[in-house]
Amino acid sequence: MNVAGEHPTAQQAGQSAESHPADVGRRDVGSAESVRAGRSWWDANADEYQAEHGDFLGDARFVWGPEGLDEEQAGLLGEIAGKSVLEIGSGAGQCARSLLARGARPVALDLSYRQLQHSRRIDAAHGVHVPVVQADAAALPFADGAFDLAFTAYGALAFSPDGGAIMREVHRVLKPGGRWVFSLPHPIRWAFPDDPGEEGLTATHSYFDTTPYVEQDEDGRATYVEHHRTLGMRVREVAAAGFRIVDLVEPEWPEDLAQVWGGWSPTRGRRIPGTAIFVCDRD
Repeated sequence: MNVAGEHPTAQQAGQSAESHPADVGRRDVGSAESVRAGRSWWDANADEYQAEHGDFLGDARFVWGPEGLDEEQAGLLGEIAGKSVLEIGSGAGQCARSLLARGARPVALDLSYRQLQHSRRIDAAHGVHVPVVQADAAALPFADGAFDLAFTAYGALAFSPDGGAIMREVHRVLKPGGRWVFSLPHPIRWAFPDDPGEEGLTATHSYFDTTPYVEQDEDGRATYVEHHRTLGMRVREVAAAGFRIVDLVEPEWPEDLAQVWGGWSPTRGRRIPGTAIFVCDRD
């Protein structure tokens, strides 16, 4: 699971003080610039991210978001034993490793080479092996109908300039009857400042403005980019790719969870949704 979250995301996902961007704001970003920034940012910050959030994520735990909704209890993927499963935006492969332990045949894909190195490190520590692939989720290097199931837990979609391309690629590599489940920051959160306290409960930005959030260096080059789509836009991406939505899950914040993760916190999570999980079938 790769959770950066929302503006000012990079600092909150574990970026060191020395690597803070020269400028932050919103502007249009080309696809190549966005992908390049995403790969570079996650490569540079993977170590700190895993160190900071590794205890919550575990080595072989499958959670759909900061609320800690566990797939083993939620069962959103359905039956997984013996199934070929593609994890997109896998980070260090914690979710894929969890499925491996339950009898699935997972492959973990991520844009960041350094994140995949962490996956190999954890594999070695546990004596297991999850195959990893470095690639852009909008251009999956797999044959048509290669997988039974596909999912992403906070990976890829929020960082991609073309969510529709990801949907189409996932549809292509899934077998008929396959399932695609993806979680991402709930779109409504785009309207609120990324503050875990009371300040984060007052809308300050238009929900309908989809201009990307960008951090850039002193030369104006994007170093981190996050993309927003409204709920309706995501539904249209799913439908246009040929999927049928069978559920939309908005996890409530658990009473016993005190963790603060960037803008996610009990204060906000008990009042506004932090995560949206789309469950989609390929007919």
